[in-house]
Amino acid sequence: MGEQAALTGPDLGSDGVSVVEVADGEMILGHADDKPVVLARIGGDVFAVSGRCTHYGGPVGRGLFDGELVSCPWHHAAFDVRTGRAARAPALNPLPRFEVEERDGRLYVGEQIEYEWSPPAIEEPPDSVVVVGAGAAASSAVERLRDEGYVGPVTMIGVEETVPTDRPNLSKDYLAGTAPEEWMPLRSESFYEDLGITLRLGTSVTAIDRERRMITLDDGSDLSYGDLLLAPGADPIQLPLPGADLPHVHKLRTLANSRAIISGAEIASSAVVLGASFIGLEVAASLRNRDIEVHVVAPEDVPMARVLGIDVGRFIQALHENHGVEFHLGHVATRIEADHVLLDDSTSIAADLVVMGVGVRPATALAEAAGLELDNGIVVDEQLRTSDPHIWAAGDAVDYPDRRLGRPIRVEHWVVAQRHGQVAAQNILGRNVPFQDAPFFWSQHYDIRINYVGHAERWDGYEVTGSIEDGDALIAYREEGEITAVATIGRDVDSLRAQAAMERGDTDALERML
Repeated sequence: MGEQAALTGPDLGSDGVSVVEVADGEMILGHADDKPVVLARIGGDVFAVSGRCTHYGGPVGRGLFDGELVSCPWHHAAFDVRTGRAARAPALNPLPRFEVEERDGRLYVGEQIEYEWSPPAIEEPPDSVVVVGAGAAASSAVERLRDEGYVGPVTMIGVEETVPTDRPNLSKDYLAGTAPEEWMPLRSESFYEDLGITLRLGTSVTAIDRERRMITLDDGSDLSYGDLLLAPGADPIQLPLPGADLPHVHKLRTLANSRAIISGAEIASSAVVLGASFIGLEVAASLRNRDIEVHVVAPEDVPMARVLGIDVGRFIQALHENHGVEFHLGHVATRIEADHVLLDDSTSIAADLVVMGVGVRPATALAEAAGLELDNGIVVDEQLRTSDPHIWAAGDAVDYPDRRLGRPIRVEHWVVAQRHGQVAAQNILGRNVPFQDAPFFWSQHYDIRINYVGHAERWDGYEVTGSIEDGDALIAYREEGEITAVATIGRDVDSLRAQAAMERGDTDALERML
């Protein structure tokens, strides 16, 4: 899902590298057998892992090594260099690792080593785990349960008919026509079967009986649980417009939604995207890749200005305009007809296809009906436990405490949801791991990727280092003088450094990046 850079650094297979060149806590990038390889030292030991991320094939060797984990600069997947284990999402599979041999003061990379990981014992495993949802948080949770050594019954229940899907790609490469269908499932049904995970797809949960630890399914059957993980996600907002229910009008959340838009795009010549959100603008870019005329309608004066500021917003707008997108800003749609959209200034825009990208709402109805504590979402503690000691929650619907901001936040990011699922699974098994990851997401617009770490729901101002117009910038957002979020364009490693500094609570390191 990205072009691979040419091999660089020493040939670690034939030439090796001097022992002294690999310092403690550092890594070097080389290659062996025509593949990128990373050497990293932890104390007296040197480890070798693949330099190609198992997520989208990103250049791990050009990322960041913190002395234990190596992180990919593209989408911040992190791996344990000792084992190759995929420690932090979005990567699911481990990095291949290789033998390292020292000869005459030089280090050489040898054969690939079989993956091994031995989790610590589980002292008091639950009788069973049921996961409600089949998205980012749910899928990562069930995998982590098995990865942590849990052998009890695991059931994942999802409303969608398909196995968990690579949701970010629904508005990006898949919708643009550059990612094939086979890339979309995160795992196959046989994968879950091999792990002993029961899938109940196309099924919804209608009630939770907390006293009996029982859930009721939409077919009227009951299912008991030892511990329950709620990962219901969020529902896309549908604007209450006349014509919103016409067959050429779509929302985008599921694989079925994306397929429907693709089907419509195959016969459409013009499209209107309602909303200049990240999803809306990614849809616009993908449809332009299909040579469809695209109009974006949004009430704000500058797209994304509330989230990223006027300067980045104007940059994104210009980027889309240079690719042929026409904006109708400061306006809203009032009616959708079979072949056009009518705006509040009486403008009529021809449209064979309409996509609503105006945000989502957390799916909290089930939790509310069960009497769980709600605020801006399902309230959880640092371990992602709800007000019920046997019910956990993860993902877009969760209002979780952010230690750095000192207040609860709800974040609708794919990677955050995946990492929620991983941490919730660990804590269901008694690992007592607080969730402390700095939020991260990426947004792709043509050949420009914007990485964003932290959370600046509200900010007082921002500072720019570099040039936004040249696609080489770091933007730091401040609240009451503190940097609460950092966006980067063309500075992927800086995004990793900012995330690491936030997670360490190192404000000085953040300031030095400006």
